[in-house]
Amino acid sequence: MPQSRNPDSARRSERSRRAILDAALGLVSEVGYPKLTIEAIAARAGVGKQTIYRWWPSKAAVLMDAFVALGEEASRDGEYAIPDTGDLEADLKLVLRATVDELNNPKYDRPYRALAAEGVVNPEMSVDFVRKLVEPSVQLYVTRLRSAQEAGQVAEDLDPRIALELLIGPVAHRWLMRTLPLTHAYADAVVEYALRGLSPR
Repeated sequence: MPQSRNPDSARRSERSRRAILDAALGLVSEVGYPKLTIEAIAARAGVGKQTIYRWWPSKAAVLMDAFVALGEEASRDGEYAIPDTGDLEADLKLVLRATVDELNNPKYDRPYRALAAEGVVNPEMSVDFVRKLVEPSVQLYVTRLRSAQEAGQVAEDLDPRIALELLIGPVAHRWLMRTLPLTHAYADAVVEYALRGLSPR
């Protein structure tokens, strides 16, 4: 007689995990972080609350993993990379414009704001936020700026970690404040100011 086969529990667990992450992202975009609950995530994902609590301790932890997974998907699609065409200014403008587009996209904006806000009051979440979400992007800038150093396009004694803050810091500040438009023209100006400085020529 043919042997009966047990359901693939690993595959079922992965489907449930994916459904939970998708539910968290969808709900935070619809109702905002303060109204996001484990109960709502469970209902949207079609799982029990205990399934979520078996894998995550809080809604913040669920959202963190959901947002990291979203970034990993984009990375696999080739969206996250700084090109090295030999033209540093053009390359930086291209990636900073892409950053502006992402921050203006509700798909990324609301989860990112929620995690940034949670990190302000939750030190552990802040460390996780930087390690999982900020640092990978930072390293892309470090690599590109070091390449520019080797090509003689920027000063030899330039600290890439400080230099990249001149690029991403203003964009992040304007995004957080919401008082002024975050546009491609602004991204271009940030790159030009960072590369050329404020001194008269």
